[in-house]
Amino acid sequence: MRLTLRTNLAMRTLMFCAVNDDRTVRKAEVARACNASENHLAHVIVVLSQLGVIQTTRGRNGGLRLARPAEEIDIGEVIRALESTVPFAECFEGAENHCPIVDHCRLRGVLANAVEAFYGALDGIMLSELTQANPGLIHVLGIHAEQALPRVC
Repeated sequence: MRLTLRTNLAMRTLMFCAVNDDRTVRKAEVARACNASENHLAHVIVVLSQLGVIQTTRGRNGGLRLARPAEEIDIGEVIRALESTVPFAECFEGAENHCPIVDHCRLRGVLANAVEAFYGALDGIMLSELTQANPGLIHVLGIHAEQALPRVC
């Protein structure tokens, strides 16, 4: 199983916001730290905002930040929401499914169980578990006070 680029960027964005939770961060900062294009990241930010895990502010002092504490953001829920529109295999595609053995294939049920086990392993893992007491991540994604843009109150 492989996460989509969108989900991967979403997780990086959430971790960046969690590491820098004392301020509003700018899209350009996130893009630079996460090795992503600002255009692609803009789409991810919209989706994360719609999911209610980040809040965005427009304007000169705008940016993004976590909408709630990292301890309350369930990684399983976020990844499930982002990946649920991407079929795992052709037989999960509904009307777009052209597999000739779908009505008799036992693999589909096995794969469905495997996908559910994957999400089940992520459920209950909070964003804070990925970021707190993780000095390496903080070093890579943290913005030191002297480098930070002006704070927004």
